[in-house]
Amino acid sequence: MTTPNPIDTATAPVVFVLDPGVSRFTARAFATGLLASMGHSPTFAIRQFSGEAKLDAGVPEQSSLRIVVQSGSLELTDQVSEKDRREIERAMRSEVLEISRFPEIIFEASKPAMSRGGEGVYWANMTGQLTLHGVTQPQQVTAQVTVTGDQLRASGELTVRQSSYRIKPVSVAGGTLKLKDDVKVTFDLVARKKE
Repeated sequence: MTTPNPIDTATAPVVFVLDPGVSRFTARAFATGLLASMGHSPTFAIRQFSGEAKLDAGVPEQSSLRIVVQSGSLELTDQVSEKDRREIERAMRSEVLEISRFPEIIFEASKPAMSRGGEGVYWANMTGQLTLHGVTQPQQVTAQVTVTGDQLRASGELTVRQSSYRIKPVSVAGGTLKLKDDVKVTFDLVARKKE
C-alpha cells in the first residue's frame, strides 16, 4: 500500500523550507575576449541562502516561492591560481554585486502556471520579481518540481542579464578575462516540509 502524497491530499497549501546543506545553486558567467576560446567561464557556488515554497496542488495559482541569497556568499569553484581566485572574487563582490551596499538578492514569485508531469511531479512556470543590485525586475523561471513524502525538490535554470540590474560586466586578470552580460543560474533545490 502506498502512502498518499501529502500535497495531493492537503486541503491547504503545504509550506516547505529550503535546506541549503543539500541544495545546489550556482551562477556561471561567460568569458569573452582573449580567454573566451580557452573556456574560462567562471562558475560561482552560492553558499548562503534561505527561503520557502508554498505549494497548493489543488489550487496551483495559490503556490508561491521566496528565496533570499546572501550576495557575499558566492565562491569561485573553478581551478585557478590563488591569486586569480582572490582577484575574481574581489571584483565580483566589490565591483559587480557591491555587497556592502546590496547584501541580499531576493526572488519572490507567486501564481505559477503548473502542470502535472506524473505522480508527485510538476512543471512550474513562473514570473517572479528578482531584486539584485538595488533593482527589481520581472524574472522568468521554469522548474521541474518533485514531491516525495515530506520533501520537495525543484531544479532548473534561468538567465540573468546583468545590465538590466545596472551591473556593468567587468574585466579581471589585467583585462584578459572579460565577462558577457548574461549569467546562467542553475539550481537543484531541496526543501523539507515545515513542522
